[in-house]
Amino acid sequence: MEEVMTRRMEHTQIAILGAGLIGACWAALFVHHGAVVRVWDPSPEALVKLPDRMAGPLAQLLDIAPDAGPLGSVTVSDDLETVVAGADLVQENAPENLTLKHDLYRQVEPLMGADAILASSTSALTWSELAPGLANPACMITAHPFNPPHLVPLVETYGQDTDRLDRAEAIYRAAGRVPVRMNKDATGHIANRLSSALWREAVHMVAEGIADVAAIDAALVNGPGLRWSAIGAHMAYHLGGGEGGMAGYLAHLGPSQERRWASLGSPSLTAEVRAALVDGVAAEAAGRDIKTLEQERDAALIAMLKARR
Repeated sequence: MEEVMTRRMEHTQIAILGAGLIGACWAALFVHHGAVVRVWDPSPEALVKLPDRMAGPLAQLLDIAPDAGPLGSVTVSDDLETVVAGADLVQENAPENLTLKHDLYRQVEPLMGADAILASSTSALTWSELAPGLANPACMITAHPFNPPHLVPLVETYGQDTDRLDRAEAIYRAAGRVPVRMNKDATGHIANRLSSALWREAVHMVAEGIADVAAIDAALVNGPGLRWSAIGAHMAYHLGGGEGGMAGYLAHLGPSQERRWASLGSPSLTAEVRAALVDGVAAEAAGRDIKTLEQERDAALIAMLKARR
């Protein structure tokens, strides 16, 4: 791709490790905001495919923000030193395999500058699991994006070095992201824990025959999902307390909330439950394939992001 510089992130150098779906979306996002991006992958085929993988996300970002300014630059290499040397932020997107990530860190760490940030996009592993793979664990943070990362603004961060966290979050904000810092290391970070808790109850309701898959999705999209996307869960309950706010809600409705919590399920993914989920999603999709469903999802996300600008 031709190198073109921009005013906004023209001095920011980003190394992307892994040219798969997440890596390509990160690359498109940073290029859209003007950064100097270098991408590494051990697979020559993945590097060849990168321009095509970036094209869709870049077009969507331009649709959302046509006034964003000139693009940055992107180059690819299968040489780690070429990609990592001089980078302000090294965004790692390797498969969720702890041994593989530790092996990669041992190669990457000596190539990084003294103040560089190694940020893992991990969704399943914790900082405490990843850090032992480094001579200087303080250089690493976890920076978990929500899929698709070029559209959903959330980036959940955690690390031990406050300065590195501050600098990484400044880079993410410059790229239009909303970093949310965790106070404590936790499996699943914040959003995946919330998503897992909600989906557990959704699966339980299917297993118990309370409602079918499509009905549960419709209730979420047109009810709490819509409200939470505007104000979040805690603030929604704060407003639910009227003039008394959260304190009023807890005083008057706290006991009923606890009764609902006590009734929540802990489903097992038995063969019967799996079949009900697969069949239910197929009925809800009504013949639409994955690509079509992704396009519909992205179109809805883009419309919401435009409305929030």
